[in-house]
Amino acid sequence: MAMNVKKGDTVVVLSGKDKGKQGKVLSTVPSEAKVVVEGINMVTCHVKARKQGEESNIVKREAALYASKVQVVCPKCGKATRVAHKITDGKKARICKKCGAEL
Repeated sequence: MAMNVKKGDTVVVLSGKDKGKQGKVLSTVPSEAKVVVEGINMVTCHVKARKQGEESNIVKREAALYASKVQVVCPKCGKATRVAHKITDGKKARICKKCGAEL
């Protein structure tokens, strides 16, 4: 399955506890069709001390969510949009479906 979301894209969450929030994609997992978005889907992780004298603690971090739950935000029109592909001058470009700007 092809993912239309890339690292560095600004996306908006379509469903779930963080619906409507925007964030930047930190990483993608194409094999699982998942993305990690900055500040979205925060989970608490218990981190065990690894060295003597170091303390165990609880850390909040982003968990992966399905790429189908997010939509790319166009930098030109600022709206959540589906991604179209257009071949110009032998190069494949990602295009905004709403305003036609290159993503």
